[in-house]
Amino acid sequence: MNFQIDERARDYEALRARFRWNVPETYNIARECCGRWAEERSRFALYYEDENGFCSAWTFWDLQKQANRLSNALSALGTIKGERVAIILPQCPETGISHIACYQMGAIALPLSHLFGPDSLQYRLENAEARIAIVDQASLPNLLQVRNSLPELKHVICVDGANVTGVHQWQRLLEYASTQFVPVLTSADDPALIIYTSGTTGNPKGALMPHRALLGNLPGFVCSHDFFPKPGDMFWSPADWAWTGGLFDALLPTWNFGQPILAYRGRFDPEKAFWLIEKYAVRNTFLFPTALKLMMKAVPSPASRFDLKLRSIMSGGESVGATLLNWAQEELGVTINELFGQTEINYVVGGCSSLYPPKPGAMGRPYPGHQVALLDAAGLPVAPGEVGEVCVGRSCKGEVDPVFLLEYWKNPQATVDKYFGAGMDAWGRTGDLARQDGDGYLWYQGRADDVFKSAGYRIGPGEIENCLLKHPAVANAAIIGVPDAVRGTLVKAFVVLQPGNTGSPELEAELLQHVRKTLAPYETPKEIEFIDALPMTTTGKVQRRVLRQREEDKGRER
Repeated sequence: MNFQIDERARDYEALRARFRWNVPETYNIARECCGRWAEERSRFALYYEDENGFCSAWTFWDLQKQANRLSNALSALGTIKGERVAIILPQCPETGISHIACYQMGAIALPLSHLFGPDSLQYRLENAEARIAIVDQASLPNLLQVRNSLPELKHVICVDGANVTGVHQWQRLLEYASTQFVPVLTSADDPALIIYTSGTTGNPKGALMPHRALLGNLPGFVCSHDFFPKPGDMFWSPADWAWTGGLFDALLPTWNFGQPILAYRGRFDPEKAFWLIEKYAVRNTFLFPTALKLMMKAVPSPASRFDLKLRSIMSGGESVGATLLNWAQEELGVTINELFGQTEINYVVGGCSSLYPPKPGAMGRPYPGHQVALLDAAGLPVAPGEVGEVCVGRSCKGEVDPVFLLEYWKNPQATVDKYFGAGMDAWGRTGDLARQDGDGYLWYQGRADDVFKSAGYRIGPGEIENCLLKHPAVANAAIIGVPDAVRGTLVKAFVVLQPGNTGSPELEAELLQHVRKTLAPYETPKEIEFIDALPMTTTGKVQRRVLRQREEDKGRER
């Protein structure tokens, strides 16, 4: 695969016009992300640190040898091509090793958050019919609670030495396994992993992703980090490696280019984030807007305390907004490039400040290799400037876009519903709404179920939330629509305050006036509720549906 984006073009339209997909028939993520780089025995792949200060460093050669041992051990336990291997681990070397081992033997990796409780684990493990689970001592107790309810789960492997009956110890299992392993031959369309989406309604859906999906992510990754890689690049993101944000937006594309990444095992702390970036001379990072907000509030002037070498920052999941964008430019000397995508169709729209200037609040422009359009409920293009659902063409310039999922695991109806049309002419639906300006920039209008009408006006939460965030007393905010007998729906704000601030009628009036001065009257909240913390997904997104459900429950109690 000769993947290349020519930085010398310096012209967005020319770059998109020249780009062509070159997807080979045979392709394997393990070979691309580790095997080929392991031939250079001194090429570093991973720096690891935990909350207790333990550190280690790994070359690609080190990782490949351990992955070979694990592949052999899994084969000895009866694992064959196509079987699911759950990886329930935080950021650590064993997580990366497990992924490489699964991919090169044709098994299907099943990354699951180490923060999941027993019920969350049981549903996903049962639905995926996982045969093996790889855990650590922190996630093992939750798994053991439901193990007897999982007849397909034959083996559990613990990476950090738990001496429990019926659980294999990683070190003992790998100790005598061979360091030689012949990878199986996989096609680009062969399944590589299942990632369960959080969803807005119903049970989580398992997105079955092919090996080629990594290729589909690379143009956006390169552009969002202003032509990654460059000499000296070093990556870090606190994004959990169990999710698309940690895997396809950080770990796998970094290793695809043979570059090192930092794995930090510990809770996110804004000051510790700056400390890690300084210590490891991190030049490239993916930080959710929530994390950036915390960092901005905790250390407003980071250059006065830290010697930072940052070159690129990518952010996604929620709108970045002008406040964060300006802060990063002024205090970090870096322009944040926003990303838009989802597990099933990732890294399709975003920023690239080296090619085109950002517009505060905009999602960016379609990345090379992806055909993006805004469609209405019938699958037809909306008028210029109108709001429509962001959809991605199954093909681009007559070639299949490799970024797409294969299907939803054991859910054929959801797979059908994911598209307008079929075949090469199909459009993949994201469920996200946007409008497009005359320069081709997309402006996020929220999830289809987050947008609501009030007094006849269509309202998205992002703009109001970003406005509230500009107030010095506000740490975070979320907007939803609540039922009203007169207007149908009212705008309600949930506000998390900065430490040292207390909710009061006076502060509420001040915040309302703050919004009123900036936005339209119909966008000004009619009610503000001060709250200790917003419900968040593990990937840093505000769960507005949880807030809506809470309001509905309160209404039934009245």
